[in-house]
Amino acid sequence: MDSHFKGLKPSLKLGAGLLALACAPGLAVAQDAAPAAAAPSDSTVVVVTGFRSSLRSALNIKRRSAGTVDAILAEDIAKFPDSNLAESMQRIPGVTLARGDGGEGRNISVRGLGPTFTRVRINGMEGASQTGSSDIYGAGNNGRSFDFNVFPTDIFSSLAARKTPSADIEEGSLGATVDLKAPRPFDYHGDQVLSVTARASYNDVAKSTDPRFSLLAAKKFDGGHFGVLGSLTYQHRNTREVGYSAVDILSVGMGGNGMFCSPVGYAPMQPALNAAKGTTADDCAFNNPRTSTTDAYDTVAALRDPLQPATPGSGAYMPRIPRFFNSTQDESRLGATLSFEWKPDENTDIALDTIYTRYNDMRHDNYIEPISFARSISNNGQPMASVKDVRFDQNGSLLYGLFDGVDVRSEGLVDRFSTTFGQVNLNLTHRFSDRWAISAMIGSSDSKYTSPLRLQTYMDAIDTDDFSLDFGGDNRGVPTIKFGGIDVANVANFNYAPANAAGDVLGGFSLQGRPLFNDTTNKTATFEVKYTANDTIAVKLGAEGRVEDFNSHALSLTPGQAATQSGVDLAGITTTITGMDDLWGHGAPSSWVAIDSGKWARAVGFDKLTFCGVECGAPKSEIKETTSAAYLMSEFHFDHWLPVPVRGDLGVRYVRTDQLAVGYIPVKAPAGSTYPTVGQRNEVKRDYDDVLPSMNLVFDLKPELLLRVSAAKVMARPDLSALTPSSGVNGVTRTGSINNPYLDPIRANTFDASLEWYFKPGSLASVGYFYKDISSYIQKINEQVPFNQLGLPDSLLEGTNTAPTEIFSVSRLKNTPGGPLKGVELNLQTDFDFLPGAWKNVGVLANYTHVTSQIEYILTSNNGVPTSTTKNDLVGLSRDSASGTLYYEDKKMSVRATGTWRGSYIRGIPASTGSDLQGNAPTFYLDASASYNLSPRLKLILDAQNLTDEMNRLYIDSTRQDTLFISRVGRTFSLGLTYKY
Repeated sequence: MDSHFKGLKPSLKLGAGLLALACAPGLAVAQDAAPAAAAPSDSTVVVVTGFRSSLRSALNIKRRSAGTVDAILAEDIAKFPDSNLAESMQRIPGVTLARGDGGEGRNISVRGLGPTFTRVRINGMEGASQTGSSDIYGAGNNGRSFDFNVFPTDIFSSLAARKTPSADIEEGSLGATVDLKAPRPFDYHGDQVLSVTARASYNDVAKSTDPRFSLLAAKKFDGGHFGVLGSLTYQHRNTREVGYSAVDILSVGMGGNGMFCSPVGYAPMQPALNAAKGTTADDCAFNNPRTSTTDAYDTVAALRDPLQPATPGSGAYMPRIPRFFNSTQDESRLGATLSFEWKPDENTDIALDTIYTRYNDMRHDNYIEPISFARSISNNGQPMASVKDVRFDQNGSLLYGLFDGVDVRSEGLVDRFSTTFGQVNLNLTHRFSDRWAISAMIGSSDSKYTSPLRLQTYMDAIDTDDFSLDFGGDNRGVPTIKFGGIDVANVANFNYAPANAAGDVLGGFSLQGRPLFNDTTNKTATFEVKYTANDTIAVKLGAEGRVEDFNSHALSLTPGQAATQSGVDLAGITTTITGMDDLWGHGAPSSWVAIDSGKWARAVGFDKLTFCGVECGAPKSEIKETTSAAYLMSEFHFDHWLPVPVRGDLGVRYVRTDQLAVGYIPVKAPAGSTYPTVGQRNEVKRDYDDVLPSMNLVFDLKPELLLRVSAAKVMARPDLSALTPSSGVNGVTRTGSINNPYLDPIRANTFDASLEWYFKPGSLASVGYFYKDISSYIQKINEQVPFNQLGLPDSLLEGTNTAPTEIFSVSRLKNTPGGPLKGVELNLQTDFDFLPGAWKNVGVLANYTHVTSQIEYILTSNNGVPTSTTKNDLVGLSRDSASGTLYYEDKKMSVRATGTWRGSYIRGIPASTGSDLQGNAPTFYLDASASYNLSPRLKLILDAQNLTDEMNRLYIDSTRQDTLFISRVGRTFSLGLTYKY
């Protein structure tokens, strides 16, 4: 394959020094070395030597904290409990996981609040993590959501989710603040530590065996006053994902594509006579006869939406592009940390922490699809197709359809992207006396998301007959697709050439999303003074400053260029997709022919094409966000003044936010310009203030029984990309978006209460209640607007076959009223050590969360005035979620199985025309892990993910629940060895 399309090879230069450290002569590690789990509020070292011990240490953190803090700790040196950080967090009550490509955990929601509302700190500093994905999962992340899949787990020793704020914790979260901590040399007993782990993983869909390696080494010098720790991890992973996608579900009458080709002699005739396209009384188009039956055509036309009764077919819903897909990913993760820590005396700790990660991914997606249903009459689409037989259910969803004159497309998408993250921060704590202490931190991080290639290639078979969709009562809404009169494995049935006389697209390419480059830098400084008046009360006074720069730019093909199409030997640039019939079924062909992107690139001279930026209208934006904060808080512990001991904190935080937003709006280029459009600079400055009080109280009703009560005012800033003062349109899909740099933050008042019973060591039973009064929200409000009313130049539609008078679905961002959110959490953790024999080594973790919310959504508007609204759950909120782990652990062996269930949730609201929302169906995943100590230094480990072969299904419309996307990723098994010396 051409070098343009090869995955990026990760550089190992950063890890070379760490390997040298590990291999240095004389380096030895004490056998009792074990990672430490420090409470978020202190630096006490807690030795962790297994899964059970890590659970107990995490429980101690929760018990000692003033606020609600749930932690997960490494169970051994460089051994996090799960292969993915987001998947680990599922065990925390109220945390639900959003999976992405390959079934891997990508984002989390906390207590019903989606990824945008969760802040993540890495070694105490806010982190940015953005990477790419398939379109169904949001494509590239341009917001504040944290993509956990960028980071390998082995470089971290603990994570903690803070569900209630305090004045000394940086603002910006409505859900939780998640702290990821990499280890330091003084986290371990003993002067020397070394741990090496090697694994091999196998997936039963990808049929691939992949390596994973990690190393951690640490050494103390100067009599134990100075230490160095380095870690290195590398993972390579090949995945294959197969399934069905509808892309969208559209109303035949209201989707913008128009009705089908009417039968011969039917009045009114659709489409109308058009000599240029070959439309006559007998033909839908050139060499495409009218074969619709009156019964089938009338069945479609008779379905009317109650809100659009005058529109034929407005109540008939069909998949926009019903297709089989085959997706492969070749991905790698490289992570490294290097930490220097100096403790000259018991009162001083100075640490320099560095972290580096690089995530590379090369995606190859292939689809076999009827493209006609996604096209209007301008592109010879749905109005040129005949319907011969059709059935719908009582809600208007298609059950069966048989069609002629359907254009079949073999489409390929190559998506190459990478994320590089680097951070360095210097931390100082010093205690001058028993009363006075200071702490300070200064740090800088840089997260680069690069998507240099997102290339779509396709070849078409025009006007094929007997294409059918048969949902056949499948309870997941997955159709059997038959391509009728065409053999999709025969390259002779496809075309790759310039459009014909009728304007049929016969094949070609496009740069989907364009080459894209995002860079987020963060510079942070904090300083805090703590005065301890006595054993009862202490006061903290602190200040923080942060400057975050988000820069994004894309490239476009220089106008006037085109890759060679005519004269290309199609047989010489194709490959074959195989195995879908066995892996997926549902009528998937045993093979279909597809364009090989590497062969195609060489044949058409792709590497000779040039690109341009904002000077030819390509997107570019910059958001500079400067925050200045100060806080005052007290920490107290009253043992005798009140009926029961009370501890906690009370404080207030003031923050000022200054924003500079720069965007470029495409406009018609001035006369004499090389380009038809250019980017016009648009700049907006603004600032706002927030005063955020908070309180956390813990009532020690009994030594084993705690009552927690917390209240606070919180805020979450809008997504960075949403603040860009720009707009954009897609002429092919007839969609557009308009950003809003004047968006206010989402603000809320929160209240939490929980009762926690620590009924024996290492055990907890708790019930918690939380309430959030969300006073403001941000939505995309959709409007149907002709393109020529958007104030954009017609030149943006060049090459799309879309007319300026056609209707576009345009979304505009706007602040709207929020609504209440409330929920209950139940949590149980215990060992069965009261049982006889081996049963005493069994333990269980279980939690359940129920959340409800009422958010008012604006479905449609006219010139900014709402015309229809609805109330529904918060986007990303599962009303019910649960997780359970059953484990066994003795001195030799550890075995556990974890099941996580997440109820359905809304992914987007409103959805396409005629549908109220896009949702995610419930999921249940079962994972397992086991280890066996072959010797005091050597351990055998075995992991298994998705043992139930669960499939993730997305749907559209709360009533119809038409399947939008469903995929199979299979089971993954991992076998490895860990050696400690």
